[in-house]
Amino acid sequence: MNVKRTFGTILTILGVIGLIYAGYGFTQHEPATRQLIVFGVIGAIFFFTGVGLVRNTKDEA
Repeated sequence: MNVKRTFGTILTILGVIGLIYAGYGFTQHEPATRQLIVFGVIGAIFFFTGVGLVRNTKDEA
């Protein structure tokens, strides 16, 4: 079991959820714009960090 790859997958999924939530809020013209920006930025950080972990972790059999 590769912990880095699992953690990277979890971060990627959380990042996608954060980006979807922020995008949905922007399209619905929610009044809490600052909150949506924070969700979008944190979602992007989680997403790219997770993708980087999954991509750079080598398979060890």
